[in-house]
Amino acid sequence: VQLQASGGGRVQTGGSLRLSCAASAASERTFSRYTMGWYRQALGKEREFVAGIRWSGVSRYYSDSVKGRFTISRDNAKNTVYLQMNSLRPEDTAVYYCATTMKFLYDWSDYRRSDFGYWGQGTEVTVSS
Repeated sequence: VQLQASGGGRVQTGGSLRLSCAASAASERTFSRYTMGWYRQALGKEREFVAGIRWSGVSRYYSDSVKGRFTISRDNAKNTVYLQMNSLRPEDTAVYYCATTMKFLYDWSDYRRSDFGYWGQGTEVTVSS
């Protein structure tokens, strides 16, 4: 599975961006079985799990830092996952990575970075004040 992230850019505080992550080398049926996630890594900080979505799209996870502002969604017919980011803040500035796993953990907080086997190349988001 190859993941291609896009949609990053520079916006002012309060602005919005939508990130996309397209999965290739996977059939729709295969992609629909994956749990998808978005991580971000700011300069000098560890990579942070910010959002996740199960195959059905019903169960979703958000970190406290983005809850209420970001929305993760997926289109299994297009093998694509999205991250709609609203009310952006300077602290959201980071490189955003999409990742995927077939590992099911009931509790989202149990996921570790090592559980995600495939990663996109990252897309940079800069929020200026």
